[in-house]
Amino acid sequence: MIYKLFEHLNNTTDWPGMRIVEYISFRSAAAIILSLLISIFFGKRIITFLKNKQIGEEIRDLGLVGQLSKRGTPTMGGIIIILAVLLPVLLFGDLNNVYIQLMLISTIWLGFIGGLDDYIKVFRHNKDGLKGRFKIVGQVGLGIIVGTTMWASEDIVIHEKIFETKQYHITDIQTGDVVSSYVDKQIISTIPEKTTKTSIPFLKDTMLDYKVLTGGNDIAAWILYMIVAIFVITAVSNGANLTDGLDGLLTGVSVPIVLVLGILAYLSGHIIYSDYLNIMYIPNSGELIVFAAAFAGALIGFLWYNAFPAQIFMGDTGSLTIGGIIAVFALCIRKELLLPLLCGIFLVEALSVMVQVGYFKYTKRKYGEGRRILLMSPLHHHYQKRATLGIDTSKDKIVECEISKYENKITIRFIIISLLLAALTLVTLKIQ
Repeated sequence: MIYKLFEHLNNTTDWPGMRIVEYISFRSAAAIILSLLISIFFGKRIITFLKNKQIGEEIRDLGLVGQLSKRGTPTMGGIIIILAVLLPVLLFGDLNNVYIQLMLISTIWLGFIGGLDDYIKVFRHNKDGLKGRFKIVGQVGLGIIVGTTMWASEDIVIHEKIFETKQYHITDIQTGDVVSSYVDKQIISTIPEKTTKTSIPFLKDTMLDYKVLTGGNDIAAWILYMIVAIFVITAVSNGANLTDGLDGLLTGVSVPIVLVLGILAYLSGHIIYSDYLNIMYIPNSGELIVFAAAFAGALIGFLWYNAFPAQIFMGDTGSLTIGGIIAVFALCIRKELLLPLLCGIFLVEALSVMVQVGYFKYTKRKYGEGRRILLMSPLHHHYQKRATLGIDTSKDKIVECEISKYENKITIRFIIISLLLAALTLVTLKIQ
């Protein structure tokens, strides 16, 4: 809204400074500052409101020391994240940009699904929440919307760069002989192309075109791309949901992921940088950095209250939304094949559950008694369980101190690993 207001004033008046909103850097900075302020200052009021309404988390007894002490902590804190994302983007983002529209729809869509799950848990006192098949239906629906939009929208294209190669010679001034020569390659134009291509990491000048996999059939390519979008959204959102198990864990792990996606969006949307790094040029995708800035600010601001000991939990309202936003963002900038590396924490957490459940069922059929590979799953609970096995539970103060030490250590180490994976993802830009 502010973007359009300043744009109108710039076109109709001679007032100085009206062009400042044309700069993505300014709008991104404004978005991250505003989202931080909303998270921190309005977050406290939302926490108080949730406490007054007794909207607290129902904690299951998983056999973890101190786990039940968190019972009653306000949940549905994902509302804070969603508000802190939507308001800055609505104010500073270009709402005519199709990528921004997709991100706004995805945020609201997944926020609604997660909110409905939390509502059933808290108000209907059903610990299972929204049935899994309904969550899948919601994720599939979003995948269809994203996949169809990416396929059909005329505003979503990539530009094939056309280069002009010139050879230059350096001559000796006195003799006129050629001393050396070099070749300079410059972009002279770009051609918009409607395509289902995506970037393949680590390989130079190589892109995967989903249409080629279907033999060039347009309808089959559209269906395949929708399946890919559905799989990516479902996998990442559920992986994020499983990661949300310790105070500040999902929030802290997600910040490096979002920042890297914002950097990739900016580079992909800049013709000079995309050429220098030899990556796909996607016009108008640079606008996504405004969304990424607001999202990062919202997560950092939420961590103010979600760090141990958490004053509020995000619930599925937050975790499903965070994972879904990351997935759709990666699809928009055609970097979905980088997600297994960038979101390695989500991947490992999800795999730990699948391996644990699969091995338990296999051994139960074979030996008549289920066996486990991990002490608990997801993986962070395995480390939490292992770290607290020797705690003397008869001394409450010591227990609280020990839990704080171990939970913080597990969370910080996971965040460090996320930072490492984020750095490796950026390195892939030059390993081509």
